[in-house]
Amino acid sequence: MEPTEFPPLPALTRAEGEFIDCYLAVLDQVGRINPARGSDTYSALRAAQALASGAAALRDALALMHERGERQIHATTLARALRVLDGERRAGRVAMPPAPN
Repeated sequence: MEPTEFPPLPALTRAEGEFIDCYLAVLDQVGRINPARGSDTYSALRAAQALASGAAALRDALALMHERGERQIHATTLARALRVLDGERRAGRVAMPPAPN
């Protein structure tokens, strides 16, 4: 049985790759904090603590992009990268779950 082939990531600068990685890490932590999806306060607390350092890393990634002269966020390319890295599912954890019928 052959492993599943994932679509290739678009070409990103190192700073863009760091930006995407940090963004997804922050998104994951916010999803863990979401009170509509959580199960206990301890895991939400741990996620909130990790969120602070993740936000700082995201800030640093964006600052590095800016310092290197990368003034534009190429939304189409970065959105493609987010889709390849399961960003839609991960972002869904931040949203409210559907209301019970």
